[in-house]
Amino acid sequence: MYTIPGHHHISMITKHAQQNNTFYRDVLGLRRVKVTVNQDETSMYHLFYGDKTGSPGTELSFFEIPLVGRTHRGTNAITKIGLIVPSEESLNYWVKRFNEFGVKHEGLSTFTSRPAVLFEDEEGLRMALIAAPNTKVPHWETYEKSLVPIEHQIQGMGPVEMTVKNMGKLIHTLTEIFGYEVKEQTETTALLQSVKGEIFGEIFINEQDGPSEKPGRGSIHHLAIRVKNDEELTYWDEQVKKRGFISSGIVDRYYFKSLYFRESNGILFEIATDGPGFLRDGDIESLGEQLDLPDFLEEKREEITAKLKPIF
Repeated sequence: MYTIPGHHHISMITKHAQQNNTFYRDVLGLRRVKVTVNQDETSMYHLFYGDKTGSPGTELSFFEIPLVGRTHRGTNAITKIGLIVPSEESLNYWVKRFNEFGVKHEGLSTFTSRPAVLFEDEEGLRMALIAAPNTKVPHWETYEKSLVPIEHQIQGMGPVEMTVKNMGKLIHTLTEIFGYEVKEQTETTALLQSVKGEIFGEIFINEQDGPSEKPGRGSIHHLAIRVKNDEELTYWDEQVKKRGFISSGIVDRYYFKSLYFRESNGILFEIATDGPGFLRDGDIESLGEQLDLPDFLEEKREEITAKLKPIF
């Protein structure tokens, strides 16, 4: 029986790649590990940020859509990203840093009953830094050139919040198909873990009625959960179809293979393999410093580059 060892990456929409780059690299101190394009629409940048190598569980990914409008918040959407920091002392560091850079935040607070700082990027994407001592995403590596001191660096993704009209259906999908366990539950909320006792595979569900979210800049497109290899991905493809969901089938994304499906509330999930990873076409020193294209797009490099504004 295969299990889900946590989150793989999470993908969002940005209107401004340069502004996005400045925030996630220079303010949050993440490494820009890959500059590539949306393989389904090559006029769009696809940017990845993470730890030193962009390990699974550390990756924040953004599609640039220059003409995108604003997000109309609502239900049936992924609504917040938790990011792990090493200590409560780190939260104090981040409050001061956010004040210095003019980042919108709520000061010291809680998220999933843990000490946290709730904040937003410049496009309204909602996030939370969560103090989780002695916890970090497996394989997380310090990035020595980060603008954030090692002792306060973000150590990967924690709880991901999903706001839905029907909490029961989402809980059923996560527990019955993928083996998540319910850690806590109230009438309108639930906290599930893919790895018992570990924060890095958590999904926090918030039941809320009302209009569905209309996505735009700063909205979350999908959550990708991890599997180890092609064999496990094939197994999960069969399980998803067996439960009556429509699977995209297995897609080769060059840096990993994956499949996509929507659960009953309309939340889009991706299931992605750990490898080959971002070092497939780059070396560790210059990772993320140039435009990388999968082999099948390389012959179109000149045409693709002509449509993109340089990012610095």
